Amino acid sequence: MQATITASRPGRTLASLDPLRQDALLAAALAALASGIAVTVGSGRHPDALGWALLLGLHVPLAWRRRAPFTVLAVMITLIAAYHQLDYNHSAPTAASMVVLYTVAVSSGPRRTALIGGAVVVLMLLLKIDEGVAGLTVSFQITGWVVSMLVLGGYIRVHRENAAAAVERAERAERTREEEARRRVAEERLRIARDLHDLLAHTITLIGVQTSVAAHVLEADPERLDRTAVAKALDDIAGTCRTARGELRTTLEVLRDPGTPDAARGPLPGLEGLAELAKSAAATVELTVRADGVPPAVGAAAYRIVQEALTNAVRHGGRTDLTVRVGVYEEQGGLCVRVTDDGVGGAGDGPPGFGLVGMRERARSVGGTVDAGPRSDGRGYEVSGVLPLGESAGGQG
Repeated sequence: MQATITASRPGRTLASLDPLRQDALLAAALAALASGIAVTVGSGRHPDALGWALLLGLHVPLAWRRRAPFTVLAVMITLIAAYHQLDYNHSAPTAASMVVLYTVAVSSGPRRTALIGGAVVVLMLLLKIDEGVAGLTVSFQITGWVVSMLVLGGYIRVHRENAAAAVERAERAERTREEEARRRVAEERLRIARDLHDLLAHTITLIGVQTSVAAHVLEADPERLDRTAVAKALDDIAGTCRTARGELRTTLEVLRDPGTPDAARGPLPGLEGLAELAKSAAATVELTVRADGVPPAVGAAAYRIVQEALTNAVRHGGRTDLTVRVGVYEEQGGLCVRVTDDGVGGAGDGPPGFGLVGMRERARSVGGTVDAGPRSDGRGYEVSGVLPLGESAGGQG
C-alpha cells in the first residue's frame, strides 16, 4: 500500500514579498481608496475619463517609491497639480500624496526634507490662492498634514539609523570580545609552551647528565664497582624526577586556576633547589640572592630564566663553574639576574632551540629584558636580565 505525503507550504505573507511587490500592492490599495472617495465624499466634481486617468495614473509611481523617491515625488506632484487644477474631487489623492511625502522624509536628511516640504507647501498655496479665504483655510489644514508626514518620516529615519548604529556597535563589541578571547587563548598556549619547555628541558637535561655519570661509574672499573657512587647517581636521578613531578603538579594547578591573584610579594622561589640540581650534574654553583620580596610574576620569571641558563650551561658546558647572582638594585631599576659560566655555556654547536626565546618571552611578560652571549673576556657565557618591580621594590640590596 502506498502512502502519499503532501507537505503543506506555508502561506506567503505581505512581509515575505520583495519591496517592489509590497509597494505595488500599496499603490493598488490606495488607488481603490481614492476611487471610493472620488465618487462619495469631498469637494470638487466627480472625475470624468481624464480625471480617472489622472487619479489612477498618479498612484502608479508609488510602486517604485523606495527605489527612486524623488523621481516618484516629481511625477506625482505634476499629476496631482493637474488633477486639482481641473477641479476634480480634491480629497481623493490626499492619501497617496501623504505616502510619497513620508517616503521622501524617510529617505532624506533633515535639510532636504525641510526644503521639499517648503516647496510642496508653496506650490499648494499657489494653486489655492485663487480660491480666496476658503482656499487659504484648506491650505493651512493640508499644511498640517504635510508637516505631520514629514516629521513622522524623519522620526522613523532617525529611529532606523539609531537601531542600525546599535546593531553595528553590538557587532563591533562582539568582534572585539572574540579577538580578545583569541588573544587570550594564544597567550595561554604560549604560557603553557613556556612552562612545559622550562620544566621538561631542565629536567631531561639533568637526568641525562646524571645518567651519564652513573654509566661512567659502571664502566670505569667493572671489577671494582663503586656501589656508593652508583647509588648516589641513581638517588640524584630519583630526586630530579621528584622535583620535576612537584613542578609539573604546580604548573597544572596554575593552569587549572589562572585567576590566582599576584598582588602579594614574597621570596624568590626555589633558586637554592636549582643550584643543588646543577651541582648534582657535576657543576659547581656559586649562588648569591639579594632580594627579600618580589611580586610573584617577577619571581617566577627570574626562576625560569635562571633555570634555563643553568640547563644550557650544564648541557653545553659539562663540568663547569657557574655563578648566579640575583638581586634588587635601585640603580638598575628592578630585579637583576646574572648567570655566568666558564665553559661554552649556551652557545653550543647544535641547532638553536627555544631556550633563549623562552627567556626573553619570560622577561617581556613582566616588562623586562634579557641578553645572552659570550662573556667579554671570551671565557664562557653570560645571561643577564633586568625585571622591573613597579613603584616599590622590596628587599633592597
